Order: sequence, then structure tokens, then C-alpha cells
Amino acid sequence: MIKGLYETHLYVSNLERSTAFYKNVLQLEVCHKDEKRNVIFFWIGAPRKSMLGLWQKPKSEVQSRHFAFECEPAWILNNAVSFLQRHHLPCYNFLNDGSEEPMVFAWMPAVSIYFNDPDGHVLEFIGILKDDPIPEAGVVSYKEWINISAGH
Repeated sequence: MIKGLYETHLYVSNLERSTAFYKNVLQLEVCHKDEKRNVIFFWIGAPRKSMLGLWQKPKSEVQSRHFAFECEPAWILNNAVSFLQRHHLPCYNFLNDGSEEPMVFAWMPAVSIYFNDPDGHVLEFIGILKDDPIPEAGVVSYKEWINISAGH
């Protein structure tokens, strides 16, 4: 019955600023803008597969939300942090331990790194690894994951 998640929506306090962020920084493709309703829609990945809607609302109605963009694990490990740094976006891992090193959720397993949009929404780049899950390992650095998964 359910095949996936098609769309998600966020309230933003400044649609122009958020449009620039999602279009120019994250390089999402605009698929529709409705000026009367103060909303813009972006394709996520291939057109017509998944989308993000941004709705301008008063700042008092904007509450922080979280969602993750699926990316290739190699891109996250080799490029995501430098990409975020080039765009002056502080990044952090799930443990928020002061490190910018991507972490692995061993129960999936997936590697990820977090950052925030202009309204403080918590965004994540996440990539599913090809290894078998090891739930008991918890959340670990990628270097730790390599050692754990090699010995498992």
C-alpha cells in the first residue's frame, strides 16, 4: 500500500530567504510557486518522486522540524562537511559532541551529518550503508563502524 514519503512541508519566516537557501545552497529544483498562498515547492531528487513545500508564516508559527535528505554514503563521508563549510553552515553529528565527523546509526546502518536551515529546522544528509545492521553498536563514528563491522 504505502510506497514511500512523497512530500513534507515546513513553515518558514522568510520565504525569499528560504527559497534562496534550498535552491542555491542545497540545489533543489523549484517545481511550483504560488504567490497568493506564499508557498514554494521543490523537487527532492528526481522530479515527481518527492517534494518539499515551504510556507511563509509569522515567526511565532515557525517551529523547528527535522527531516533527512538521502545521499550517497561516499558523498557524505568525503564531501558533505566541506560542502556545508563552503556555505558557512555549521554541521554536527547526532551526538552533538562538538565534532563535525559523520556518525553511523548501526541499527540501519546509515551514515549521517546534521545542519540547520535559516529558520533552525534540523536537516540531515543520510546514506544507507551496504553493511549488515549491528544494533548493539549504537551510534558510532565511521572509523569505529569500520572496525566493528569488519569484526562482525
